[in-house]
Amino acid sequence: MLSRRALAASVAALALSPLLAACGGDSDAATTTGDAGTKKVGSINIGPDQHRIRGKKDEKIAALVPEAVRRRGTLRLGGSADASPPLGFFATDDKTRIGSELDIATLVADTLGLRLQSQQVSWENLFVGLDSGKFDAVFSNVTVTEERKEKYDFATYRLDNIAFEAKKGTDWRVKGPKDVAGRTIAVSSGTNQEKILVDWSKQDERAGLKPVTIKYFQKDTDYYLALQSGRIDAYLGPNPSAAYHVASAGQSQIIGSISGGGDLVQGKIAATTKKGSGLVDAYAAALDHVIADGSYGRVLKRWGLSSEAVPKSEINPKGLPKP
Repeated sequence: MLSRRALAASVAALALSPLLAACGGDSDAATTTGDAGTKKVGSINIGPDQHRIRGKKDEKIAALVPEAVRRRGTLRLGGSADASPPLGFFATDDKTRIGSELDIATLVADTLGLRLQSQQVSWENLFVGLDSGKFDAVFSNVTVTEERKEKYDFATYRLDNIAFEAKKGTDWRVKGPKDVAGRTIAVSSGTNQEKILVDWSKQDERAGLKPVTIKYFQKDTDYYLALQSGRIDAYLGPNPSAAYHVASAGQSQIIGSISGGGDLVQGKIAATTKKGSGLVDAYAAALDHVIADGSYGRVLKRWGLSSEAVPKSEINPKGLPKP
């Protein structure tokens, strides 16, 4: 997911920018302070006091953890240091790490009876940390791919979707290639979503329809400014970033979402561990447990990601194909 991270880093700042505030939008999209000092952007709490949803140790599931890890008593977690709301970013105090990925990892650690030790590093160092044994797991928006499955084990916990975001109030909806024919749509270069959009445009031309006019911008924030000014009809990007922007800015809406794997496979996000570490069964069992007790659903709801929920955790499912 490396190609998606640069865009998401700008979303939090965009939600708070005076420029967007001056453009109007829903009144509840402003940053507010609750009675207890909780900061909110729209309905999303971005303050350091998260009132995080916690789980309880399940002895049977905890027994699946390798003995060495049980003795240590900690789950060493790697997360991306990049700001990617709502997945992982810093709270308003600029020092407390928050986001949906950390919340889900916390539920898993609680279920396993382990204390979470989280460290943020660069994207490439997440995998270096797994390879070296520095990390027991990575919960950081990692997509299952056939190439990654050669070195890592996966326990899924979220769908990997991309979303079309358009100005608020439009009745236009996107379900397939014909729905974007003749439209002007922006996308980040070098991403899965660009490949999908290019493929859809070619399908439209073969069907006798108008191609998609694809736009690229130099800076990430320009995508949303172009959307509000009417220079583009929609922006196609990662669903979590789109969901956060819709909730925070209040000026746009998601008009369709599809798998990040396109028509080939449903992309899936997963807890990632070194192949053969003996931990993947414990992660999957813990995830199934928190899915069943409802705490997982509450976490996704608080971050606006309910549409990416999975009914159960899968171990090493079919992943995105090799390039």
